[in-house]
Amino acid sequence: MKMITVPLLLLGLSLSASTFAATPQQEKMKSCNAQASGQSLKGDERKAFMSQCLKAKPATQQEKMKTCNADASAKTLKGDERKAFMSDCLKKK
Repeated sequence: MKMITVPLLLLGLSLSASTFAATPQQEKMKSCNAQASGQSLKGDERKAFMSQCLKAKPATQQEKMKTCNADASAKTLKGDERKAFMSDCLKKK
């Protein structure tokens, strides 16, 4: 009887622990769902939005840096102004 109880207990603990941690896919689904709800989308529009949202890849840090750097250069920012702009830009995107 003890031989069966220990594996079942371990299985139960592992399953319950995995339900507490949200995977990146679950987080993305939650975010897309909130956006769709915020836009009051229904039916086919919601399905299309969710599909597109879930397929979208987040921008990498390098892509963010490149875009923000180009924007700062286009505005000819220098020194502290450039630092402040870059900091704000990298947080937003």
